[in-house]
Amino acid sequence: MKKQRPMHDSIATAKTLSEALPYLQRYAGAVVVVKFGGNAMGDDDAMAEFARDIVLMRQVGVNPVVVHGGGPMINDLLAKLGIKSEFVRGKRVTDKPTVEVVEMVLSGLVNKRIVQAINDQGGRAVGISGKDDDLMVAEADDPELGFVGKPVEMNVQVLRDLYTAGMIPVVAPVATGMEDNETFNVNGDTAAGAIAGALKADRLLLLTDVKGVKNKDGDVVTQLTPDDVRAMIADGTIAGGMIPKTETALKAVEEGVRAVVILDGRVPNACLLELFTDHGAGSMIRTTEPRVKPRIR
Repeated sequence: MKKQRPMHDSIATAKTLSEALPYLQRYAGAVVVVKFGGNAMGDDDAMAEFARDIVLMRQVGVNPVVVHGGGPMINDLLAKLGIKSEFVRGKRVTDKPTVEVVEMVLSGLVNKRIVQAINDQGGRAVGISGKDDDLMVAEADDPELGFVGKPVEMNVQVLRDLYTAGMIPVVAPVATGMEDNETFNVNGDTAAGAIAGALKADRLLLLTDVKGVKNKDGDVVTQLTPDDVRAMIADGTIAGGMIPKTETALKAVEEGVRAVVILDGRVPNACLLELFTDHGAGSMIRTTEPRVKPRIR
């Protein structure tokens, strides 16, 4: 016999659902691009939880588009194959053998693992890469780095076709080259930002292994304007790996994304907290758009 939950738990669940109504209405039909990466990708329980969140988003009328990374898995396979990496200014040189491994890992192993996780939770996920239907066309970001690309042309109709048909697109950040059909590895955050910008997405959620953008006192700043971000980069408050994430956010907002949120993917149900509660789960970068309620911590 199935054991019943305590009444107070059920009441709390019902109250949470009721309070979520304004947010469910707000995001009905919205396009939300989610960049998935970090430690959660290597943990089965975290992967299943992320998949449930994405399926729930789809179930309540949101159109999620998942873009993923896969750096640790790429490193593991390169090591197993004995392919040594060279570095220029701290960045890996992606030569021909390396980009072939990148494509195998991202478009194969990682992409299909996420697709399967979403399908296991009752969703209808379809895995593609930036090369499919020329979704993402790139050119070399820095010739010294080899096949590391930056998107220069986006063709996102295939994504619209998928989510309009009720599917959840899962995109590997591998792009087609402008010439000779080269393959380029594109940074996952950069790819997610380019896709969100081309779709004019309502939200871009960048899941990371940090709590968000911090001020000089080490406190997470829950809301920032583009001018705030530029000033914090200029004075060194935003530094290191947070610079490319915030620059991606700025470019996405400039291209028409209504807001970008850099949030801690290690927090349980981070995407749901951000979209469907007044708590929020990270740092939102936007212009002047009001929220349903003020963000709190």
